[in-house]
Formats: sequence, structure tokens, C-alpha cells
Amino acid sequence: MTWAGHLPASREYRRILVGLGAAGIATFAQLYSPQGLLPTLARGLQVSPADAALSVSLATLGVAVAVLPWSWVADRVGRLRAMQVAIVASTVLGVAVALAPGIEALLVLRLVEGMALGGLPALAVTYLHDEVHARHTAAAAAAYISGTTIGGAAGRLIAGPLAGVVGWRPALLTVAAVCAAASVVFLRLMPRPRGYRPTTAATARTVADGIRTSLRDPALLALYAQGALLMGGFVGVYNYLAFRLEGPEFALPATVGSLIFAAYAAGTVSSRLTGRWVPRLGRRRVLVGGTVTMVGGALLTLSGALPVVVVGLLVLTAGFFAAHATASAWVGARAATGRAQATALYNVAYYSGSALVGWLLGYAWSGRGWAAVVGAVVVLAVAALALAVTVLPGPTSGPERIGTGVTASPEARTVHAVPHERRSGGGTT
Repeated sequence: MTWAGHLPASREYRRILVGLGAAGIATFAQLYSPQGLLPTLARGLQVSPADAALSVSLATLGVAVAVLPWSWVADRVGRLRAMQVAIVASTVLGVAVALAPGIEALLVLRLVEGMALGGLPALAVTYLHDEVHARHTAAAAAAYISGTTIGGAAGRLIAGPLAGVVGWRPALLTVAAVCAAASVVFLRLMPRPRGYRPTTAATARTVADGIRTSLRDPALLALYAQGALLMGGFVGVYNYLAFRLEGPEFALPATVGSLIFAAYAAGTVSSRLTGRWVPRLGRRRVLVGGTVTMVGGALLTLSGALPVVVVGLLVLTAGFFAAHATASAWVGARAATGRAQATALYNVAYYSGSALVGWLLGYAWSGRGWAAVVGAVVVLAVAALALAVTVLPGPTSGPERIGTGVTASPEARTVHAVPHERRSGGGTT
């Protein structure tokens, strides 16, 4: 029988949203908690801002390295089982990071922790396309992304203020405890998967075929570029703004400067709203609108007035998460074959951009100050915007290739591509 997917009225749909929301909290609180205490970490370990930022960049690099292997594992053991293994392993590693004896051990453990954490972002959207009815995957993906924003904000807001009072180790241990609780919620709530059956036919060649199919699609390549360019600029802003706020210009104490991460609430709201905006406006318009909003927010942070800087951060965060939620869901909807590999490649680009740009902008900050950081962010966003406008199909651009030789309108493809793949047996065909 054809599995069409869970509908919003069902108990299983609600359990999926809550469970994946908890997984988003557990994953992204751990992944980005050091970002909330980078100035404290730099002072405590007597390293430069760019070297301290490696604690974030190496973890995101670990995610980028691991997402494709996780997609292969998921094809063989199932999406949910792979995510369960990933979340347990990352929780254990989160405790180990807090107990690391020095900067070298901390960075190695952060890299390995990122590799474990990669199982969640690599598979969550693919899992949604397997288990949720195609008409509702955009809204479900937006709900998952909003959970990641809550997790990202929680990790930073817990770690930053606590580090200023009790030190960075107890702060990271506290984040690990919160993530462990969220992991238990995920493990207990997720329903038995029905949309995909694991297969031993998922070989390295199968994965390679899925990668080749994705890399031949110009629209998917443009979506991958959105993730890399926008995420790189976004992480750069959050990595180094705290150094500016705690520096001579504003002279805020660490416990106050780290509160900038409360701006993630704007991303929680905007990522949820994309589930309503996309059906009305079309994916490309929402993506372009989010990117333009991000640029405007970045420019506002150039102000010397603290309230304007905070408003700019809120605007930038809302714009980024609207763009990211749209792009990540678009990848899963477009890839009618090799969906696990297609979404994994988006995450490779997304986290590679975070790791590389988030680190390199530290040298812009140390060399030319905040204006150089903002200038780089604007250049990255404009490049992403140019690709979105010139390469990605708009709502009136006609039929869109979906990767199987079949053409359909964007609306028809969203509804029918996922059931077609479920009938053929899963993420790679």
C-alpha cells in the first residue's frame, strides 16, 4: 500500500513535531553553546578571537564532514535509528568537551562532537519528507527549524551568562544536562517510521549516484550556495559581535553581552512563518525577501547606538532563518531521487560555510574591525541573492525538472514527488 504520510490532525504528526523540536534543541544547543562564551574562553585559555572561534568552526566542520556518511547509514538502518544513535553519542561527547584539559583536546573533541551531531541535521528534513504528507512538509520543516533556533539560542544564553559567573566548564556542563533531557524527549516521542524501509542495497555506489544526480541540477547547486553563503555571514556576525560589545566601544560585562543571543527569538518566529508564506508567495520570493532582510539587519549593526545594533541583529536573524527554512525545505522537495544525499549536500555546504567563513571573519574583525565583518556579510548575501534570482525557478517560470525525467508545476511536484519516492522504496533509487 502507498504511504501518503501523517496529517496535522494525527497524534503521530504532533509527536513528530515535538520530538524533532526537542532534537533540534539538543543538537543546536550543544553545537553553538561555545559561541556564547567566546570572549570568556579566549581570556581563560589565552588565545586569539579567531582561535577561540575554532571551537565553533571545528564542530560545524565535523557536521559538514559527517552528513554524507550519516545519509548512507540512514539508508541502511533507517532515518530514525540513525538519528537516535547520533543524539546519544553527541550527548556523551558534550560532557567530555566540558571536561577537556586544554584547548587542543577541546578542539579535537569539538570536531568529533560535530561529527556525531551531524546525524540530526543530515536526516531530519529527509525524515519529514518520508513520514509527513507532502502537502504539509513545508510547515513541518519550518517547525523543525524553529526548534533549532530555540536550541541555538538556549545553548548560548545558558553558557554565556553562566560562564561569566562560574566559568566556562560548569557552563558547558549545564548545557550538556539540558541537551540530555531534550534527547530523552526525542527518544520517547518519535513514532515508528512508516515511510521508509532500510535496505542493504544502499551501497557506496548508491550514495555516489545520489550525489551525482544532485550535483547535476543547477537549482540544487544554487540552493547549496544559499546555505554556505548566508550561514557563513550569519555565524560570523554572532561569533564576533560579542567581542565588540564587551570591548571599549560598549564595555558591556560578559553576562550582559552574551544576552545578544536572545535575538534568536526572531529566527524562531520567522522560520515558523515561512510555512505560511511559501504557499502564498512562492519559495523564491520568500528566499529573496529573507536575504534582503538579512542585509538590512547587518547594515543596522554598524550603528554606534546599542538599541539600533540590537534591532539590526533581530532583523538579520529573522531574515536569515526565513531564507534558511525556505532553502532547506526546497532541497528536500526538489530532489525526487537521492533525497538523502541531496539534503546531506545542503548541510555540507551550510556547515562548511559556517566553519570556514565563521573562522576567517575573525581576521577581518582583528584587522579592520566591525565594519569589515559587516562588509563581508553583505558581499556574501548579495552573491546568494544574485544566484537565487538568476538560477532558481520562480512561481511563474513554467515546468520544473524534478530529477526523474518527469516535469510538473512547482505545486504539483511538491504534492506528488514524495509519494512517488515512497512507492519506490526510500531515499535513493
